[in-house]
Amino acid sequence: MFYGIIVYLYFKDNKQHSVPHIHAKYQEYEVVVSIPEGDILEGSLPNPKMKLLQAWIEIHRDELIVDSNLRRVLIKKTWKTCKAA
Repeated sequence: MFYGIIVYLYFKDNKQHSVPHIHAKYQEYEVVVSIPEGDILEGSLPNPKMKLLQAWIEIHRDELIVDSNLRRVLIKKTWKTCKAA
């Protein structure tokens, strides 16, 4: 959490966005933002908070990409394991 913004990277995302993304919440606002581009896929945050989030994404871009790729690999392995069982 930073400046009241909470960032989430879900292992299993029920909304099924087709691009790597994060979720962020601030008070009653929620936004889904693509990584690494930083495009808004869904929702909104107040402008000052959105600018902070986009700066945070820029700073943590490499980590977010690695985490997103790891998530995809783990989901594929889990799916193959369940399918084989």
